Amino acid sequence: MVREELRRLTTWEERHRRLLARLLLLVGATLVVDVVATIANYYLERHARQTDIKSVFDAFFYTSVQLLTISSSLKNPISSGGKVVDLFLELWGVLAIAGSAGAMASFFQSGDR
Repeated sequence: MVREELRRLTTWEERHRRLLARLLLLVGATLVVDVVATIANYYLERHARQTDIKSVFDAFFYTSVQLLTISSSLKNPISSGGKVVDLFLELWGVLAIAGSAGAMASFFQSGDR
């Protein structure tokens, strides 16, 4: 039984291509969101009082951490626009995790048919 399951998981099928395509789309879209939000955070936060975002790298770090962990130890966002961007990042992060979990569940369920 274990050998059969390993064979089904390691045999390249349409469901493998579909899973790979879905995950690549999700990663690509997340990279676009990361770049756009980095630029937005930089321009919205760089002149705010008591901000930790002083460079493009700071904005990239903050944005990427928000997407990966939905939290950060930085004091940002300070500006109202930055707070809106942050809410979008947190929503994207939650939906991306749910989407990737759904893609994985679909992959395994289609293998059980």
